[in-house]
Amino acid sequence: MSYDPQNIFAKILRGEIPCHKVFEDERVLSFMDIMPRSKGHLLVIPKAEARNLLDIAPDDLAALVQRVQRIAIAVKNALDADGITLQQFSESAGGQEVFHLHFHVLPRWDGVRITPHPAPKGDMAELADTAARIRAELGA
Repeated sequence: MSYDPQNIFAKILRGEIPCHKVFEDERVLSFMDIMPRSKGHLLVIPKAEARNLLDIAPDDLAALVQRVQRIAIAVKNALDADGITLQQFSESAGGQEVFHLHFHVLPRWDGVRITPHPAPKGDMAELADTAARIRAELGA
């Protein structure tokens, strides 16, 4: 399968669809998931056109994973979470629904279950506030 430049994350990268941005540099964009499965659930995507983990260039993947780690640490600290769940799905059989490589970063608290998929749409004001808290932790 080939990369579809009309996927929703490509449109977000081009600014055609708004998002609650958490972090951006020359290699990645991170933004709040609008259907959060936990408070602070966000996505980290490469700017490179990559359908999933199976087709991304190794140097783009290395840059992406470095940013995922930095952002996950900031999420944990900003939200005083007890841990982090990291998810990445590749191809339909692997659970992928949007065919642009992305990592889900879900903050977790002891004894609190994540919302089942699909989660309801989040409160936009709360997402904006949470994004600001994480940006502050990142120093962005």
